[in-house]
Amino acid sequence: MSHLLPSNSPRSSAQRRPLSRRTVLRSSGVCLALPFLDAMTRTCRAHGDEKTESPRRMVCIQTNMGILPQYFFPEGAGGDYKTSPYLERLAPHRSQFTVFSGVSLPGVTGGHAAEKCFLTGTAHPERGGFRNGVSLDQFAAEELGGETRFPSLVLAITNENATLSYTRNGASIPSEKSPRKLFEKLFIQGRPEDVEANVESLRQGRSTLDFVAEQSKRLRSRLSVADQQKLEQYQTAVRDLEQRLHAAQEWERRPKPKVEAQAPEENNDPRQFVERSKMIFDVMKLALETDSTRIVSLFIDTTVIHNITHHGNRPEALTELRGHEERQFQALSDFLSELSACKEQEQTLLDRTMVLYGTCMGSANSHSNVNLPVLLAGGGFRHGQHLAFDTENNYPLSNLYVSMLQRLGLEVDSFSSGRGTMRGLEFA
Repeated sequence: MSHLLPSNSPRSSAQRRPLSRRTVLRSSGVCLALPFLDAMTRTCRAHGDEKTESPRRMVCIQTNMGILPQYFFPEGAGGDYKTSPYLERLAPHRSQFTVFSGVSLPGVTGGHAAEKCFLTGTAHPERGGFRNGVSLDQFAAEELGGETRFPSLVLAITNENATLSYTRNGASIPSEKSPRKLFEKLFIQGRPEDVEANVESLRQGRSTLDFVAEQSKRLRSRLSVADQQKLEQYQTAVRDLEQRLHAAQEWERRPKPKVEAQAPEENNDPRQFVERSKMIFDVMKLALETDSTRIVSLFIDTTVIHNITHHGNRPEALTELRGHEERQFQALSDFLSELSACKEQEQTLLDRTMVLYGTCMGSANSHSNVNLPVLLAGGGFRHGQHLAFDTENNYPLSNLYVSMLQRLGLEVDSFSSGRGTMRGLEFA
């Protein structure tokens, strides 16, 4: 178990009323990428003292080859459900997670093609000309990412080009696949000359954007109303990118947090996806604990067992597949234990971190994209239950995403195909 060494990053004094980052930006009259300020957090009073709440965080994990439904879904609904073999691995955390059945992403079909839509909910990825939408993690990072060194971490356990994360324009975001390189990026301080080289590179990027923005302004008077609206959207995107570059430039000169843990060894063996998952879970916990980021996506590629996911109910194939998947759930349980062991004031890191875990296929054997095995742990919800929806007419999983965004403090009432919050899931 690793421990953090003392940090020398000062925080300004907490304010009585929480301020949104957007409010601060608007009132300043300029577009600045602000660091995380205590004035932007909620405070609670106890006998005249003010305590600043630790930030809320979100982790989204998908395994891409399905999960055997007969070993995942529990019997019974509500809080008295009978634990399934896979959920038995999570038994120490039963009061800290909610398991769902009868949920799916409306219109997301195409078997394996659906894996790119687990966090976007964009319909019909199997069709020609498909264009993805923004993923849940990146939607949140757009609003909250400027408060940490890394707006989000996009990770994958794979030897291929795979990701869970997509920009607002539907472009895929490359994932970091090496736990060791991730550790070095988070915690290894570069030489002074390397830091200055990075700052200069960021500065050059900003100056190029400034030039493009200035040129676009000159066109405005010559454009139609419709084209002016398109230009405004473009300029907004440029300003957003300028803010991110400015924030990155500021962070480059700040010392990285120090941890006692050692960088993990490299492991590129696709057959050891569970062992590689454990390694990256350890680094993810450190990233959250040091507040290096608050948004993480993780794609776990289990293509190496693809042949046995088409088991045809053969006993030997089912036994082998169950063994792999039970080990995956044990790794998840260990990750939740690590988050639970980390105290933040009067709560734990798990209390402040939502952990979504699921898959794009309800049955890999039949390439079904309905009745998805999904659970949500931590993050300040009232857990300890099985929310059982109609397995024939599924409830939108995207409604869960709305609930998660609201738990992060975002004022949204829809996301993708979600048009409301998840029924039966309440804030603690």
